[in-house]
Amino acid sequence: MASTVSSARALSSSVEARRKFSRTTGADPCSSRNLAYHRRLPARIFCSECGARGFALSVRAAPAVGRSGWDSVGDREGLPREGEGDEEEAREALVQLLEECGASREDSLEIVSKCPKYLEMLMGNVKELDEHSLWGFWEELGEGGQDEAGRGEYVSELSFRKKVYLMAKKKGDRGVLPYFESIGLRYTSSVHISGYVSSISLLELIEKVKFVKEMLFSRSDHESQIGKNAQRMMMQLSITIDEDIQKTLSFFEKMEAKRGGLNMLGSKDTSLPCLVESFPQLLSCSVDKQLRPLIDVLEDVGVTRECVRDVLLLFPPLIFHDIEDDIKPRIDRLSQVGAEGKDVGKMLVKYPWILSTCIQENIGKVHSFLGAEKVGKASIDRAVRSWPHILGCSTSRMKIMVRQFGDLGVSSKMLGKIITTSPQLLLRRPDDFLKVVSFMEEVGFDHEIIGKILCRCPELFAADVEQTLTKKLGFLTELGISSAHLPRVIKKYPEVLLYDVDRALLPRTRFLMKAGLSKGQVGSMVFRFSPILGYSVGAVLRPKLEFLVNAMGRPLRDVVEYPRYFSYSLEKKIEPRFRLLRGRNVDCTLRDMLGKNDEEFAEDYLGIGRILLPPPPPPPPPSPSFLTHDDDDGDGVVASTQG
Repeated sequence: MASTVSSARALSSSVEARRKFSRTTGADPCSSRNLAYHRRLPARIFCSECGARGFALSVRAAPAVGRSGWDSVGDREGLPREGEGDEEEAREALVQLLEECGASREDSLEIVSKCPKYLEMLMGNVKELDEHSLWGFWEELGEGGQDEAGRGEYVSELSFRKKVYLMAKKKGDRGVLPYFESIGLRYTSSVHISGYVSSISLLELIEKVKFVKEMLFSRSDHESQIGKNAQRMMMQLSITIDEDIQKTLSFFEKMEAKRGGLNMLGSKDTSLPCLVESFPQLLSCSVDKQLRPLIDVLEDVGVTRECVRDVLLLFPPLIFHDIEDDIKPRIDRLSQVGAEGKDVGKMLVKYPWILSTCIQENIGKVHSFLGAEKVGKASIDRAVRSWPHILGCSTSRMKIMVRQFGDLGVSSKMLGKIITTSPQLLLRRPDDFLKVVSFMEEVGFDHEIIGKILCRCPELFAADVEQTLTKKLGFLTELGISSAHLPRVIKKYPEVLLYDVDRALLPRTRFLMKAGLSKGQVGSMVFRFSPILGYSVGAVLRPKLEFLVNAMGRPLRDVVEYPRYFSYSLEKKIEPRFRLLRGRNVDCTLRDMLGKNDEEFAEDYLGIGRILLPPPPPPPPPSPSFLTHDDDDGDGVVASTQG
């Protein structure tokens, strides 16, 4: 009797202390909202009175104070890992609960394998209740009645697996929290986002996420490319933005904080959690009423299924707009820039923000500004369709660039050509543009010539000085072009500064040297006719050099003296004139053979006013081995040839 009274007094004292602690904290820590399972933390056990029914146990996880090495279950500093047997039983218990919530066996096993923190939390709670022998205070663990184990006082006799199952069921999250962890969501975000999916089952949630993954992350061939486009869109935006763009930028900021940054935008494992955290309403969208119809609309205007993900990842708020009331009218407004049919799809892939409110409002402003600068509407429309990013540029920024073009002597007529050819120049930072101008001045050009080069090759002024222009200048110098001769070479063919050294310039010069020309001879050819560096090996250099050596029987030094030979059409000019001269046993230089127009050629060599072409000859014999090895640059770039 005395023992019973002593125990009762101790229990009464303990209960009073726990009541006081409960009034201080004011929450039910056993709720999933109060169990931060990112670490195994000591539990504060307390009871709250539940009227005549006695006491209900609550467990609140709180940070440890004054302890080190307790950051995670099974890996505590100086302590052994959790038993593998307990962990396996906990996994089985959670799989059972997930299956009861509607998940398939396969999905349940995958979820459990990817939610270690949730699993650690369950195991930690169960073991601490075991440690303090407090299962007797746990009454009703089941939903709306007694658990199948019966009264709470018998729970302590159950297996570890069953206790974990009951603990998981008590959380009341319907398997949503472990599933969210399995797809990479943080716990704090999971609790918030779970409110958006409270009306759907776990199975529906799993199927919806699978659809979203397929819609947005089915491709992996250009993950870095979509990231580069996102960076470009942000850098070139200079107008006041709307709410949709602001939310998109916040999403991009979260991605930039991840390892790999925006280059991981197309990565399912990295991007999906950030996307769901930024746009939790995505999980409440209807697949059949919202997502699939949106895909159909995008495909109807020319966006391929593979590129749908680019549009939606770069502008996620588009998903939540009404198709009939918002999206289709905005697509129709693109007719203002002459976009019809598949043009709309191409523009959307390049610049999905074109369907945002702020960008659409800027269309008229851009037209008005450029129209005032005497640029024709057709030129403006072509520029917008080619580079829709300019619609995100403020007219005040455009005005600065147009003024700099004028300082180089660019007329209003040529401004239209520049904008049509290279509209991205309007988005160039003034300092970066002036760097290119200074570079050209250092090469030896004055402002008048720089303006002419700008009109001929505006893309040159969008290039990076250090990474592109200086590197190409070094390549020309290595070929033996002196600084005094560089202006002549570049003025003749400024496009040479835009070719990739490793993929275009080096393969072309190496081919010529393997054919038997020295480096000095190649440099001499470039000095005399710099466009030669714009010709593809496979399409131009090899077939014309083979014809020169095999069919015409001429030495390689002939092309050193007259490198313009490569600019003429083999089928329309070189071969027909060669056959005519051979038939008359006429011998002449390549310059005399090809440099004259048809009338001059006929008068000088045939004694008539026009050329009569003989029938084509049989195919030439096989080429020498030094011309047949596979060393084409493979870029498919062919400079224009004269007929």
